[in-house]
Amino acid sequence: MSIPMTSPASTAPARAAGLRLKLDWQPIALLLGLMALALALTGSASTWATLTIAGLAMGLIIFIIASGLTLVFGLMDVMNFGHGVFIALGAFMATTVMGGMTAWTGEGSSLAANLVAVALASLAGMAVAGAVGLLFERVLVRPVYGMHLKQILITMGGMIIGEECIKLLWGAQLVPLPVPEGLRGSLLMGDVAVEKFRLLAVVVGLAVFAGLLWLLNRTKLGLLIRAGVQDREMVESLGYRIRRLFVAVFVAGSALAGLGGVMWGLYQQGVTPQIGAQVNTLIFIVIIIGGLGSTLGCFVGALAVGLMANYCGFLFPKAALFSTIGLMVAVLLWRPQGLYPVEAR
Repeated sequence: MSIPMTSPASTAPARAAGLRLKLDWQPIALLLGLMALALALTGSASTWATLTIAGLAMGLIIFIIASGLTLVFGLMDVMNFGHGVFIALGAFMATTVMGGMTAWTGEGSSLAANLVAVALASLAGMAVAGAVGLLFERVLVRPVYGMHLKQILITMGGMIIGEECIKLLWGAQLVPLPVPEGLRGSLLMGDVAVEKFRLLAVVVGLAVFAGLLWLLNRTKLGLLIRAGVQDREMVESLGYRIRRLFVAVFVAGSALAGLGGVMWGLYQQGVTPQIGAQVNTLIFIVIIIGGLGSTLGCFVGALAVGLMANYCGFLFPKAALFSTIGLMVAVLLWRPQGLYPVEAR
């Protein structure tokens, strides 16, 4: 009796088809339902379109910020409540870099020069946040791996110390971070007004999302990281140093927070040392809604939060501050483990 041999190449399409079939579309339907409800309440297609584009852009900025924390928790099981330090560092580095490039960002500068200035500020913010993240992991996080309560306490202490260090370097007052001249204003598409900077945020956010999915699901590095999470001893027995990979994940998560800090600072057009702590609450709402550690859940949750904040800010201004918390409560009543639990990915 012969046993049919099946090559990995022949089974790959079947596995891919199975993954596509397993994708849960109900959270996507939640987003579409939220948009449809807002359209009915708004009553104006142009106003609804403007609010929707603005909400999606805001959601993608939030996703950039939250993706680093999602990466660290999902792959390393580390509750890093000091994530806000890296956000603030990225934002303040942007003020320093772009403050020295006024000829590239002010009146008379071209759009290409503006984009180069934003790119350099983003790279500087990511580099500094990543370097501080390496120190943060080595000094504070490494001794408390596997101890969640101690992780929360020690990383919160690290954030407080980080904020005070930022005050020593940049001061305690608001530092302006204006959007470059070429990215100010809006583009008119019929009756719909779309801010130029929000379009840039959409492009950057989608690029980060696609890059993370590709890295984690389509590369050997992503395979090793995910395998190390499941069975660290087995991967180490094959000669791979999982500790170094985990450190790289933490640094990458910190760098993404730095990038998100740059985008959020430009979105707010100003930076304070408390910017990280202020955004931290929003980040945790997003990752709880999405499912702790889920990249896809973080993406969908961030879009839902961005849309909810913009719709409620226009339709029900007094309820805008509580809208995201209300969304989180509603989602958890529906799915206690979040939209895309890690086990269901």
